[in-house]
Amino acid sequence: MIDLDLLVWLHVIGATVLLGTGAGIAFFMLMAHRTGDAIVIAHVAATVVLADFLFTASAVVFQPVTGFLLAREIGWALDSGWLRLSLMLYMAAGLFWLPVVFIQIRMRDIARVAARDGTPLPALYHRLFRIWFYCGFPAFGAVLTILWLMIAKP
Repeated sequence: MIDLDLLVWLHVIGATVLLGTGAGIAFFMLMAHRTGDAIVIAHVAATVVLADFLFTASAVVFQPVTGFLLAREIGWALDSGWLRLSLMLYMAAGLFWLPVVFIQIRMRDIARVAARDGTPLPALYHRLFRIWFYCGFPAFGAVLTILWLMIAKP
C-alpha cells in the first residue's frame, strides 16, 4: 500500500512540472524567436529540446501512473465522467505535444545551420514556428482544464 499523501504530492509535482515546463518552454521559444537571431534561437531551442525530454517527457509518463494509483487508493471509479474527460484531454494534449517536440528539434537544427552559415532563417523555419505556436494553445488549454477537473471533480 502506498502512502496517499505521498501519491497526492507526487501527482501535484508532476502536474506542476507539466504546466511549468510547458509555459516556460513556450515563453523562452517565443522570446528567442522574436529576436530573429539564428544564434539565439539555436541556443534556446537546444535548451528547450533538452528540457522537454528531461522534464516534460518524464512527467508525461509519470502522471498517468500516479493518477491511476491515486484513483485506486481513494476508490474513484475509473469510468467517472471527470476522470474520463481528464484522460481524453490528456491524450489530446499529447497529440499536440508530440509533433511540437519534433518541430522544436527541426527548428533548432535549421537555426544552427543559419547561424553557422550566417544566413537568414528560411521560410521553413517560420512555417514550423507558426505550427509550433498554434499547437501550444490546445495543449496548454487541455492541461489547464485537466488541472481544474482534478480540483473540482465535477
